[in-house]
Amino acid sequence: MLPDLSEFTPHRTVFDAPFEGEPVPGLRADYFRRPEGDRVATVGCYSVGGRELLRAWGYADEEHCRHNAVKDPSGEWHAAADGCPDVELVRDGQAVVGLAVRAPSGEWIRA
Repeated sequence: MLPDLSEFTPHRTVFDAPFEGEPVPGLRADYFRRPEGDRVATVGCYSVGGRELLRAWGYADEEHCRHNAVKDPSGEWHAAADGCPDVELVRDGQAVVGLAVRAPSGEWIRA
């Protein structure tokens, strides 16, 4: 199940957000957080061209995502999966021009 963003506070937004340390043109990352006892729960929402592509969530004190969910081009969310999403940068020569995220079905969704 996806986290309910109404229970979180917006934290920051990053335009041309990086993956694997490289900025991805057009990728917007909106980060949310909320206190949970002595921890901070976080959600990252990633979109391209106004279309949400991916959510990843967990806790601020953890190095990796606890869960993630991918949205397909029809607007349907795939079931949440454990861990970080499987993401590949899409390149034109050396230049990063987008990214692809693997859905639990194995399908690559490009943005």
